Amino acid sequence: MTVDAHHHVWDLSVRDQDWITGPGLAPLRRDFTLADLAPEARAAGVDRTVLVQTVTVPGETPELLALAETHPLVAGVVGWTDLTRPDLADELARLRELPGGRHLKGVRHQVQSEADPRWLLRPDVRRGLAAVADAGLVYDLVVLPHQLPACAGAAAALPGLTFVLDHAGKPPVASGTLEPWASCVRALAARPNTVCKLSGLVTEADPASWGVDDLRPYADVVLDAFGPERLMFGSDWPVCTLAAAYGDVLATARELTRSLDDDERQQLFEATATRVYDL
Repeated sequence: MTVDAHHHVWDLSVRDQDWITGPGLAPLRRDFTLADLAPEARAAGVDRTVLVQTVTVPGETPELLALAETHPLVAGVVGWTDLTRPDLADELARLRELPGGRHLKGVRHQVQSEADPRWLLRPDVRRGLAAVADAGLVYDLVVLPHQLPACAGAAAALPGLTFVLDHAGKPPVASGTLEPWASCVRALAARPNTVCKLSGLVTEADPASWGVDDLRPYADVVLDAFGPERLMFGSDWPVCTLAAAYGDVLATARELTRSLDDDERQQLFEATATRVYDL
């Protein structure tokens, strides 16, 4: 059995995805639904998924929770709420009382869009992160490489909160460079309350010409830094479709981890996500 720990859905008739701009992202400017994903996921052997937020608006998370309640494929939701709101604890409790609220497993914010590289270390944000920890939820990190030091600082300041690094911290695969990304990832991985998703690499490479060997140095860094017990597979569907089909993304992840033994692969492709997100 395989868990896909990271994918999205959206319906443009319900809400615009204002981040989908420019010709490079044009193929994503249409609806992507669970009805589209489910046959591809099941054909690839995926039986449970984690549905992750895409926009920073309050209305999206209740919609994702309702989807999880009605669709057996979705085992968990990582939603969005404003970390700086003073009543965050009450808001998280409210979300859990909604239809599908039992599927709320984590919170995420588009830190990659914040101009301040130390946004995660602001006192108001840290108070919010503490509330996430008190609620028994995890916090997903969607950041750029220059924001990784702040991630490590936040993880050190909040040892009771599990931080999940999305897309391996978006390494510069297309350029072929490793540093300073690799050193920053290793510093983050030194904190025991951190986990990483082996996801998003195909779209950090050249989408038209990437190969497994282009991704391997970056996968090797996170495998060495986190170990399979703190790594989880994520497709990043439908964003991944800019560079590869769903089944090809999973096959690539399996090829990148071929050196692992059966128990280690079981951790990376199922057990880590099941444990971290309490699926």
